[in-house]
Amino acid sequence: MTCFSPRALLRRQVYMPWAQVPRGRMVELPGRGSTYVTDTPGPRPDSPTVVLLHAVGCTGLLTWYPAIRPLSERFRVVTLDQRWHGRGISSDAFSLHDCADDVASLIEVLGLHQVVVAGYSMGSIVAQRVWRQHPDLVEGLVLCATTDRFRSTPSERAFHQGMELTMLGLRGFSRSRTAARAARAATKALVEPSDIHEWAMAEFRSTSPWAVGQAVAALGRHHSRPWLHRIDVPTAVVVTLHDKVLPPSNQLAIARRIPGATVHEIDAGHAACVLEAEKFVPALVEACTTVHARRRDFRRRRA
Repeated sequence: MTCFSPRALLRRQVYMPWAQVPRGRMVELPGRGSTYVTDTPGPRPDSPTVVLLHAVGCTGLLTWYPAIRPLSERFRVVTLDQRWHGRGISSDAFSLHDCADDVASLIEVLGLHQVVVAGYSMGSIVAQRVWRQHPDLVEGLVLCATTDRFRSTPSERAFHQGMELTMLGLRGFSRSRTAARAARAATKALVEPSDIHEWAMAEFRSTSPWAVGQAVAALGRHHSRPWLHRIDVPTAVVVTLHDKVLPPSNQLAIARRIPGATVHEIDAGHAACVLEAEKFVPALVEACTTVHARRRDFRRRRA
């Protein structure tokens, strides 16, 4: 369920001259920990903000670097490494609930306004939860390669149940000092890249395999269908029509369940955010722009 393999990037020789990797910094979230954040300004000091949430096994930049520059022509663009990923927060356990609270804390620490939360795969699940737990901080949602639950087929149920049992057995190790030292060592191993492929491999290796397993197990417990119909902010769903990980039918079903959600379809697979960025990025920019433009109508309805 990882967003994409850096080796696939190497095989495809993906070239995006418009993709630049911005520098970031560690940001302290009071009472929670520190995470790595990039904050790219928009065209004006008061530009609306898009907060980008990455896929499982990736980092904020690894999922979103092709999209940051095009989005910044209209928006202030913020990425973060979610907990247990890259240089994200270390904790005793991984939960989607905590990930959503981290996003809310970052919005407050940075003083962000007119916030659209956009997520890819796992990030789209966290985005749903940010609205669920902190509706007053969110003015719009963009859900890419998304779903409302991961155990919709017998094979998915068997996979997630097995992963959950495995991760339960490893929980003690994940809390140990050995695991903490290994995670810190992984982030220190990041080097200044000589090219985009070297950089992508370093970003990919900054998340430990057991962290990915814990995140996948948590995703297997996600189920937002009972409350999707209550989402009261403008929402766009970017559907990856050739997705072999999250069925397009599930993605379209989410759009039908969220009142007023728009659908933005692309002929691409689950790794579209990078490997087919030429298709994904224009759809993402369109989705974010549409959501932001509709926020006033939804605000009136809420009032």
